[in-house]
Amino acid sequence: MNRRASGASALAIACALAGAAGAGEFDGVTIEAKLIGGQQYEALYARIPEWEAMTGAKVEIISKKNHFELDKEFKSDIAAGTTGWCVGSNHSSFASQYPSLYTDLTALIPAETVAEFVPANISAATLEGKLVMLPRAQFDVSALYYQKDLYEDADRAAAFESEYGYPLAVPETWQQVSDQAKFFADGPNFYGTQYAGKDEAIVGRFYEMIVADGGKLFNDDFSPAFDSDAGREALQWFVDLYEAGAVPAGTTNYLWDDLGNGFASGTIALNLDWPGWAGFFNDPSASKVAGNVGVAPAPKGSAGVRTGWSGFHGFSVTEDCADKEAAASLVDFLTGEDSQKLESAAGPLPSRTAVWDYVSEQAKGDDYRSEVLAAFKETAATAFAVPPTPLWIEATNLIYPELQAAILGDKTVDEALSDASDAVDELMQEEGVY
Repeated sequence: MNRRASGASALAIACALAGAAGAGEFDGVTIEAKLIGGQQYEALYARIPEWEAMTGAKVEIISKKNHFELDKEFKSDIAAGTTGWCVGSNHSSFASQYPSLYTDLTALIPAETVAEFVPANISAATLEGKLVMLPRAQFDVSALYYQKDLYEDADRAAAFESEYGYPLAVPETWQQVSDQAKFFADGPNFYGTQYAGKDEAIVGRFYEMIVADGGKLFNDDFSPAFDSDAGREALQWFVDLYEAGAVPAGTTNYLWDDLGNGFASGTIALNLDWPGWAGFFNDPSASKVAGNVGVAPAPKGSAGVRTGWSGFHGFSVTEDCADKEAAASLVDFLTGEDSQKLESAAGPLPSRTAVWDYVSEQAKGDDYRSEVLAAFKETAATAFAVPPTPLWIEATNLIYPELQAAILGDKTVDEALSDASDAVDELMQEEGVY
């Protein structure tokens, strides 16, 4: 039985389709869901009434927060034994922490449906033999958004070349990003760049900068490896931009929504960010930089390696859900082909093979969408996931305060890395990792 809308998204058509697809199968069922919130995710949730009309069930969203807050809430639910809600937003960076929370979807989602997803995504969504989530059209890897007119002024270009000794052009390296960010900055009204400065967000950026500079975050046994030359080079990049006033003073408190809204405000020259913001940035009703947005592949570090920390969003069903079939039906619907086409239209990258083909075809004749897709495809080609340890988030919670301390000048780079390394080493030993 097809539980997904198979065509137009109008509610009346969805209802008609439901008549042929088993309308009312879940009459009287209410599915409680805990979902990630944010501008780039809301369009998909607007489709939920279609699923309700098709199945007779109701969805009650009982929590809507960013993944960092959801992570805390999920852990609290596990500790309290209050995991009877049914559908949760999940992420490849967080999923390994919840081995008992989510059920195996293998028996609930047809094998032919699972086969329609990009195999690498399904592989990453399968932990210890359990398919713990279905990926949505939110494959995350970051590319560089920039304001195009900054590169079109001859006087500005001449001034930059005079100061830095090379022509002003869209940056291809992180050293060039640093140079240009300092050159463009004119605080407090305009800044060269910005970065998410707390939680897993800054550790992920630090991680990918270390890789780009030829190092690694962890050794093969998950002992810390970041107190190294590459680690010092990576952290110094963040410190230098902060000390130069090239980033907003509040950047150490920023998370993803702050970055997206900051670039859309027109006050940021260069912004490394996720594909989900692409449509928002070029929407004149929401963004002051609409029509002036360029997109380039993520720059490379000193080792000639492109940054490419990546992951993907998905939906999971809890083990304690009383109506797993209904919950799986909702997850199937929210990750189905029509849903992924909807989300991908705004810029996010799909996780279904057929939708990749669809997006490529739809981009023809649209210069901006073609540029977005090309930039993210090139960056995704060398992307890498977070280290595969269930202690990833716990480790980042130990690392990020030390990175902040260095950025704010409370510790030297060497002190911060040494203290973070000692803390992670202690964690890994306490947990019996080595």
